[in-house]
Amino acid sequence: MAITLAEEVVLLSLDGASGAARQRQSAGWAAAGGILLELVMAERVSVTGKYLELRSTAPTGERLLDGRILMIESWLRGRSKRRVTDWLTKDHAKAVGAALDGLGERGIVGSQVHKVPGVFTQRRYPEADAAVKRELRDRLGAVVLAGADPDGRTAGLIALLHAAGLHRLAFPDRPSRLVAPRMGEIAAGQWAGEGVRAAIRDMYAAVAAVTVVMAASTTV
Repeated sequence: MAITLAEEVVLLSLDGASGAARQRQSAGWAAAGGILLELVMAERVSVTGKYLELRSTAPTGERLLDGRILMIESWLRGRSKRRVTDWLTKDHAKAVGAALDGLGERGIVGSQVHKVPGVFTQRRYPEADAAVKRELRDRLGAVVLAGADPDGRTAGLIALLHAAGLHRLAFPDRPSRLVAPRMGEIAAGQWAGEGVRAAIRDMYAAVAAVTVVMAASTTV
C-alpha cells in the first residue's frame, strides 16, 4: 500500500501498543517537509534555496497533496515566491492531523478517545494494520543498517527524519549516534541524480533550520 511521506513520518511516531503520538512537534516539521518534498518531486512546487514557488495547480490524485496545493496557492496571494520556512511554520501543526486522517482512511490506524482522569481527553491512533509499519521499518533498516542503496522516496524520508532529529522513532532499538552518520550521508544525496539530490538537500536544510530555531526558543 503506497502512503505519503508525511503519513510514513507520522506512522513511525505512533506507539504501536497504545497509539499515542510521540515527539509530535518534531514529527510535524518532518511531515510538513514530506508533503512539500512530494510536491517538488511531482513538479507542482519548486524549492530553490530559501524560497518556495508554485509551478502547477494540476491535481496529483493524492488528496493530502492536492489540498496543500490549494493552500499554498492561497498563501502566496499572487506573489511569485515566499520563504519555505514560513510555509513549514504555518503547516507543521496541521500536517500531523492531515496525515493521521489519511492513515485512518487507508485503514492503517484506528481512532480512540483516551480519558486522563481529572485532566483531559486524548485521541489515540492504535494500529489496525501492523504490516505497513513493519514493512516501512524493514525498508529503512535495509538502507540505514544494511547499507542498501535507497530509492528517492526512501532517501527523502530518511533525510526528513534526520533533519527533525527523529532517529529514535525510526530505529527505537538503536542509539541515535549509531544511525545518525549513515542517515546524514543519505541526506547529502551523493547517490542520486541532481534533481532529486537538490530537492532533498533543500528540504533537509529547511526542516533542520526550523527545528533548530524552535528547539532554541523552547529552552529560553
